[in-house]
Amino acid sequence: MLTILMRAVSFQVSTALLCVVASQGADLQFDAGEKDDRPPPWKLSTGWYNFSNDTSAADFNLRYTGKSVGNLWLGYYLPDPHGPDQYRAGWDSQFDLGVGRIMPSIQIASGYFLGGSFGVETGKSWFVGAGYGRTNLRPYVNLNFDPNDSYTINVGHRWGDGASASLLWVQDVRLHPDEKHLHFMFRTPLPKGRRITLDVLLKTGLVEDTHIYRLGASFTYDWPRFFVRLAFDPVANFGNEDMLRFTLGTRF
Repeated sequence: MLTILMRAVSFQVSTALLCVVASQGADLQFDAGEKDDRPPPWKLSTGWYNFSNDTSAADFNLRYTGKSVGNLWLGYYLPDPHGPDQYRAGWDSQFDLGVGRIMPSIQIASGYFLGGSFGVETGKSWFVGAGYGRTNLRPYVNLNFDPNDSYTINVGHRWGDGASASLLWVQDVRLHPDEKHLHFMFRTPLPKGRRITLDVLLKTGLVEDTHIYRLGASFTYDWPRFFVRLAFDPVANFGNEDMLRFTLGTRF
């Protein structure tokens, strides 16, 4: 545990220095008299993972969102007590084509991992979409816990006040085609710039030749500048362990 704390502090100090530079740049914009009502462009989050075999891990993620570049992010995964750490980076964006939207993404990580996805979506209040993801199968700590080499189908509805409800189907199409996820996601705004997000997961697939049906969920509470998330993922990444995750983050 001492090792993970020392390495975490080192990474947090480096990230804090980057945040100071970013904040100074934002202050210069405000000093110049530029008014911007958009959400804060930076998001910093730390996640803590506790597994049912009494192991733990942490991850740190810094994301920048810009109108011209989409989302750019850097991350670091830190296991405890054993296992390799991993640096990671990625980009994703959304392009509106009038009749629909396309949503590409790219991910890279230490250990020569490379992955990407491409999604399409159409509709405004009612919408439907599909996507496809592919990796080079190099070692990768999967922190979204959905299969990466997969296709996805989603359908849902968005209300004018910012609320939404949707279903998302994710199925592995490469190494483990039996692995399937069905998400029900609901998001609604609250007074004073707050918001809640609920994601309920039904997971099916083979774990050591046994076909499992397990339920998981995550709950996120947002304030204008901060958010917390609590999640439970059974048989995480279709392994043998259940996972409980707590995430704390800030926007600036």
